[in-house]
Amino acid sequence: MPDLPLLNTNTIWDILNDKLDDRTVNRLVWQYLGYRYDEETSQWDASNTDPLWQENYPEPPDFIASRPATVKLTRSIPPENKQLLKEKLGFAGYKVGELVPRLTRRATIANWLLSYMEISNSAES
Repeated sequence: MPDLPLLNTNTIWDILNDKLDDRTVNRLVWQYLGYRYDEETSQWDASNTDPLWQENYPEPPDFIASRPATVKLTRSIPPENKQLLKEKLGFAGYKVGELVPRLTRRATIANWLLSYMEISNSAES
């Protein structure tokens, strides 16, 4: 997907700090889940996604708006990577007044992307 920011810790912080718009945040997750948009057919191709994502979400879900999709994303994070935001970035979470679904879903997305980065880096080593 064109015009996406690089997947690095700066981008993760931009997600957490609400500096990237929701559309871009969703597009980042879609990219790394394997969704591709075919401009010629104007349709989404989920053939590179995990079969469970293909089955439940043949088109990429809006993770910011969809609690079920975000729960599925959370469950797909390996247990050893569930605390990466805290362990790797020192992210302490949001303050009580900031605990709204939109921000907590962005934190889930950030953690999933950080987990993806961790797994990718381990595979390259």
